[in-house]
Amino acid sequence: MMTNACGVDFGTSNSTVGWHRPGQAALLPLEDGKTTLPSVVFFNTEEDSVAVGRAGIAEYLEGYEGRLMRSLKSLLGTSLMEGQTEVHGRNLRFSDLLQMYIDALKQRAESQTGYVLQQAVFGRPVFFVDDDARADKLAEDTLAHIARQAGFRDIEFQYEPIAAAFDYESRITREELVLVVDIGGGTSDFTLIRLSPKAALKLDRQDDILANCGVHIGGTDFDRQLSLASAMPLLGLRSKLKSQAEMPSSAYFNLSTWHTINFAYTRKALSSLQSVYSEALEQDKLDRLFALISKRAGHWLAMQVEDAKIALSTRDHAILQLDEIEAGLTQTITRNEFDQAIARQIDSIESTVKQVLAQAGVLSAAVDTVFFTGGASGVPLLRQRIAALLPLAQVVEGDLHGSIGSGLALDAARRFA
Repeated sequence: MMTNACGVDFGTSNSTVGWHRPGQAALLPLEDGKTTLPSVVFFNTEEDSVAVGRAGIAEYLEGYEGRLMRSLKSLLGTSLMEGQTEVHGRNLRFSDLLQMYIDALKQRAESQTGYVLQQAVFGRPVFFVDDDARADKLAEDTLAHIARQAGFRDIEFQYEPIAAAFDYESRITREELVLVVDIGGGTSDFTLIRLSPKAALKLDRQDDILANCGVHIGGTDFDRQLSLASAMPLLGLRSKLKSQAEMPSSAYFNLSTWHTINFAYTRKALSSLQSVYSEALEQDKLDRLFALISKRAGHWLAMQVEDAKIALSTRDHAILQLDEIEAGLTQTITRNEFDQAIARQIDSIESTVKQVLAQAGVLSAAVDTVFFTGGASGVPLLRQRIAALLPLAQVVEGDLHGSIGSGLALDAARRFA
């Protein structure tokens, strides 16, 4: 039986929509036959138009004047959600940006199903915001309000790692104690859950969930650390002034963080950099920084760093090609340098895995399977550290970008049957 209930995985980097159809793939094609829609909105000033997903990225890379907004999910639960940004000469609330994207996500899904999708289970991280229950609740409430504005009538939430567990459970033949490791663009979430074909028939799974933990670290944090370690020093980060003080760092941190890149283009930020130019000992590096800012190429640079991060998951080195900033400028990054750049983040993730085991009162030897999902879960150092904690568990890799959406579709079909 077809249903108008769907599962929505609104991700920091990519999003999916799942629609449960027995015997068929759950994930719906959302753009160019692909089931993922990059979580991007591009405001094209020249054409006075708005594009989302790959189309928005393509217009930005083609050189159209405008504003590229990415990692919108990272705004939920923060004070930025109450703020505004200037787009096409008018102020636009950040909540309206999210609304545009969720609207597009729903419309594309409905064009595939032929149904008006009124019921949805949205995925959510274990914590939108670490150590702040009020901000975390506000983040969920904000997303629910945006979803209702988009036309979803009945909305439920499910933890993303639990949704991934449901997807894995649909393929197993025996009971397993599974640690789900979901490393997304903005968060790392973990669920220790008992799965089995028989348990999959139950609607209430609380008794099967032994523990849930999460930390606000994900792939975009790896991007930021790699950018600060490898790209930003070429633009003057940690270079010295005549006073022997270091260059102010705010512009570099803004340019290394997806959802704050546009802040580096403001008049105030540019004026601050210009005021210290004459004092800089390495003005050639600041010339590169000004070139980047004048071209509004911050997102372009972030994409080069992201590509290098992905390459370093399978190779021992990657090369940044930075001709957009300066002709012939390149930077080679080694796997070891990447590991060093993200060491603190991996330490926090490892501590969270230990926490979930302690919360459940389970020894590592009792865990049958580690199920990896999330686009950033392929980072080698991350895999090595988790394997060292759970040496006896089998490792299963799910659909890194699709397991959560598929699991949410299953959950939606059960809840709204």
